[in-house]
Amino acid sequence: MNALEQLKQFTVVVADTSDFRTIQQYGARDATTNPSLVLKAAQKDEYAQLLRQCVTDHAREDTQSLADRLLVRFGQEILKVVPGRVSTETDARLSFDTQASIARAQRIVAFYEESGISRERVLIKVASTWEGIRAAEQLERQGIHCNLTLLFSFPQAVACAEAGVTLISPFVGRIYDWYRKHENRDYAPEEDPGVLSVRRIYDYYKKFGYATEVMGASFRSTGQVLALAGCDLLTISPDLLGQLAESDRRVERKLDPKAAHDKDIERVSFDEKSFRYAVNEDAMATDKLAEGIRIFAADVVKLEQLVAKLR
Repeated sequence: MNALEQLKQFTVVVADTSDFRTIQQYGARDATTNPSLVLKAAQKDEYAQLLRQCVTDHAREDTQSLADRLLVRFGQEILKVVPGRVSTETDARLSFDTQASIARAQRIVAFYEESGISRERVLIKVASTWEGIRAAEQLERQGIHCNLTLLFSFPQAVACAEAGVTLISPFVGRIYDWYRKHENRDYAPEEDPGVLSVRRIYDYYKKFGYATEVMGASFRSTGQVLALAGCDLLTISPDLLGQLAESDRRVERKLDPKAAHDKDIERVSFDEKSFRYAVNEDAMATDKLAEGIRIFAADVVKLEQLVAKLR
């Protein structure tokens, strides 16, 4: 049994790509997308017809709506090859606007439902800002399930759990990148700051019985992935999925709910003021959250420009 199949015994494996032609071969249950991944896929020759057809079918709609239509179209195709859910991201430019984030999420879900796809198979990705968490809290009450992304700190994770969101995506690799740059050193998986961050969040959630799922994301190596074996879900790029499928390395469970329940962990809570201060005190989280929003926002603009050219 290869390392990927062993991992699936402990953890739900999710494909971190919008290239639906490559998803099926790894047997992932779910798939995650973001504007950067959709933009990358949309520019491949094999998806040119899908892009043109999407624009043609909705030619009377504005560019922002067309961009959302394209995200949903990729999601539709992905759901043909995964049995579970697809994550589709709202516009990162709305990361500090609760009501606009809610409206955009409702529109995306409406587009899915127009195509016959139940909202139960869709996770709306929202940035883990205070405003994004509040938007997700309201969306969950409407039966719209959310995946809180760009999550780099424990306070963000606690606030998401208290808001009752369905799932969070702590970014292992980007945390690792920051510490590697600022500390000028490499980290073995067992001491990797990104890995340790996810373990802390996982243990906290299991200790206090939160229903919110933890999905480690943004991996740089198979070592990081396997150091989180047992996490609820792990979203993994095709390159790393391929490496795991080709490896016969023995995989051991690293995260376990029973072990977490026995740990001595203090319960905490954050209101808006304490949340903002706690995140601000974490230089890594502050830097990477701001950077992530900028990157995703820039790719939303590029995606809009791509569909605008075909109008």
